[in-house]
Amino acid sequence: MRFNLLLTLLCLPLSIIASEPQASKAAAIRADYPLISLNSHSFVVHASTQTPNPENQGFMNNVGIILTQAGVVVVDPGGTIQAGEWVLERIKEKTQAPVVAVFNTHIHGDHWLANHAIKNAYPDAKIYAHPNMIAEAAIEGAVWVKDMLRWTEGASAGTQALVPDSPVNHGDEIRVGEKTFRIHHYAPAHTKTDIMVEVVEDSSVFLGDNVFNQRMTRMDDGNFAGNIAAIDQVLALKLKHYIPGHGPSGGIEVAERFQAYLKAVYDGVKTHYEAGLSDFEIKDKIYSSLSEWQAWPGFERQLGKHISLSYLEIEAADF
Repeated sequence: MRFNLLLTLLCLPLSIIASEPQASKAAAIRADYPLISLNSHSFVVHASTQTPNPENQGFMNNVGIILTQAGVVVVDPGGTIQAGEWVLERIKEKTQAPVVAVFNTHIHGDHWLANHAIKNAYPDAKIYAHPNMIAEAAIEGAVWVKDMLRWTEGASAGTQALVPDSPVNHGDEIRVGEKTFRIHHYAPAHTKTDIMVEVVEDSSVFLGDNVFNQRMTRMDDGNFAGNIAAIDQVLALKLKHYIPGHGPSGGIEVAERFQAYLKAVYDGVKTHYEAGLSDFEIKDKIYSSLSEWQAWPGFERQLGKHISLSYLEIEAADF
């Protein structure tokens, strides 16, 4: 049965992978998140810091909106068609210009399933992503659509997964109007599909889930050492604005704080690994050193996984 499903998905057009049939499209987003101004033409929406649920209707990532002379650019439009339509309504409050480009920072659907809404409204908009993401998005998108529907108890109904159509690689520069969007790809990090999008003229960088702030990360698809190294690269840029995938934006300290967490876990696990401890023995040894992050939503749920994943990563590097 699973093999037949895989064959079916592979035979579908890569431009769109629909969810299972749904009775009707769910209601619009009820929450009201403010547009945070980075400058006169760039904005960030900080959505819910909770995982997808009926209350936030699957809208829980940060969205970037950049107004240019050639049209609007969106970074990570959200995780449902409802989130994407909400974003488009906020854009219309600022400009009547069309959305001409979208950047999807990585494979996790909470950041890109709202491509559906963008393409409905602006069919000519280009959707950029790393080739690794494009290669995985058809299958992963179908899984995310189904999971989002379950997590939100139907509040994401109507969402389809539209695969990005324009590949970008490390060092690429996409010019939109007067703005330059420079691509940073260091893998593996949060995933092997990550891009970080620097807006050169604005001294800003959209970090995707390589950086979280005031909310704990999942690292199931990630690499601790790689994520730490990726953050080193954007810290070296010394920009004005650092926008994480989740949680409040700010200056360089946003990236520094999250990198400090990754280092504290990884280095702590490595110390005790080298002393001969097993992964299940390490949590109590490093817990007190992580007090700065213990209040972040998801900390208690993720810490055990982070220790185990770090341990496996360190063990693999030891052979």
